[in-house]
Parts: sequence; structure tokens; C-alpha cells
Amino acid sequence: MIDEELISRAVADDDDAIEELTEIANSEPERLTPYLGRLLDAGVLWPGTMYRHAGTDVIERVVALVDAGEQPKALGHRLLVLAYSRHELAYEAMRRWIDQPPAGVDALHVGMAEYAQEGGWTINPDGSRRDLCGDVAYEWHLRAAPEPQVNPACPWCSSPLWIAADLDGASPALAHTGWTGRLRFRTCHFCSCYDTVFSEVTPDGGSTWWAGNVRPDYLGATEPEEPPTLRPEVGPARANPFQASAWTDGGSTLGGHPQWIQDAEHPPCPGCGLIMDYVGLIGGADLDEYGEGAYYLHVHAPCGFAAVNYQQS
Repeated sequence: MIDEELISRAVADDDDAIEELTEIANSEPERLTPYLGRLLDAGVLWPGTMYRHAGTDVIERVVALVDAGEQPKALGHRLLVLAYSRHELAYEAMRRWIDQPPAGVDALHVGMAEYAQEGGWTINPDGSRRDLCGDVAYEWHLRAAPEPQVNPACPWCSSPLWIAADLDGASPALAHTGWTGRLRFRTCHFCSCYDTVFSEVTPDGGSTWWAGNVRPDYLGATEPEEPPTLRPEVGPARANPFQASAWTDGGSTLGGHPQWIQDAEHPPCPGCGLIMDYVGLIGGADLDEYGEGAYYLHVHAPCGFAAVNYQQS
């Protein structure tokens, strides 16, 4: 059980208490379920990850608050609560609000589908729901690559391309993607820090730079850099899908849900425009002693595209 004092401190807007509850939401989100009604009563909505294991009663209350138009300035945080809950009622409500916008929606910076992506799912253009993240996750341990490989040069900066991951598509962590066969992520470790880099992938492990990648104007002249010499190897299963960390050693994770440093950034597939499926996170702290930020890997199996993007504080 959670200490009642901890909940009382969170209700009183104690930052340390809320941070502790956030850590519990990442490790054992079900422990928070009995207390979510009280937090909702007190208007403690941030971070929305605390509501990952919210019950139907809490979700019904949040939907009713949005429908009633109460405190429209709280709409964004309420939508995040619904998104992180991944509850079926949350999906039904957000799909309805796309056509029947609730009070306060004009002040939002993104639409309903983008809010859903914060929770690891999306609303497709036809109104259907699709999970972008899997429910199975594994530790990713960064090890020296088995042997040096000669890789093509990045068309933007001339650095040798980096094989960020080389995966067996049969892994349960990739089940939600529909990918079969070998999945290799070849990208530029430097340029993907500035913009999403796409590659075309095939089930035999083929991975080639997509000719449609557009060099961002703000990426100035650079000298070629050697890519990381480490590659992730799959370790033990994580206790739940929410234990990836973009900040700490050992946070790199195959599958599960990402920890975004900024807002969620699931890229659209350049082939069809649908949002790509999330594959894993490689933390800068695991790549280098002084590393920061994180690389996020994505795939869209129907079109054969992979993508790598990056966030840092």
C-alpha cells in the first residue's frame, strides 16, 4: 500500500511527493489505482502517467468533466490523463471529440490524435484505434559491435552510417508492429539528432537511406564523425512496459513505451502518412559516459520504412 501521507502531500502540491508517485507509475502503476479518485478530486492531473492504471470509474468522471466544459483550461491535462490510461472509454470519447470538439479545444496546440500518441496509441483517419507501443519490453545492453563493418556514408554529413540495432523480428517486443524477418536500423548518429531520418527496410535485414530525406536548413557544414561502436543486445524482460529511461544508465529498452524527453514524437510513415510503430529507445547515457538525450526507433511494416529520431533536454 502507498503511504496516505504521500497522497496528502501530492494533493497539497508537494513536488517531491508527485515525483515519487511518478516513479511508482513507471514501476508499479496498479498501486496508484485506489488513490486516483482522490487525486482527481484535488485536480492533481500532472503528470498524466499517474493514471496509467485508472479504472472505469475515474475515466468516466474525466470524460464527463470534459463533456461538461468545466474548467476548459484543464482540458489539455485531462486529455493526457485519458491518453495515458489507454482505456477503451478514453478512445471512444476522443474519437467523438474529433467531430464534436469540447470546450477549450481552440486553445490546444495539437489535435485529439496527437494527444492519444502521448499514451502510445493513435486514432487513424478512418476513426479506428491502433496501439503504437507493445506491452512487452526488454532491457537493452549496449555492447561492442561483433565486428567492424564498412557502412555507406551519410549523404548529409559524410559520416559513416550507424547500425543502431539489428533485430530478430520474431521478438515478442515487435509483435505489435507486424514485422517479420530481420529488422536493421541503419541511420546517421549525427544527423538524426537534428531531424527524423528514414530508411527503407526489408525482412532480410536490408536497410538503405531513403532518398526522400530532406536535409534541414539549420544543419550547417560539419566534419564527418565516427558512429558509436556499441550496439544493443537484448537482455531480460522488464517487469512492465513503462521502465525505459531516457535519462539514466541502463535505461535503453527494446519494446514497451518510450520515455519522451519532450512531447511524444511518433513520426508519420513517408509512404502512407500513418503513424509509425515504436520499437525501442537507446539512451545517450548508455552510449557514452557523458552522453545525454535518447534515440527513438520506429518502423511501419506495411510500407517497409524505419525511422530514427532524437530528443534531449
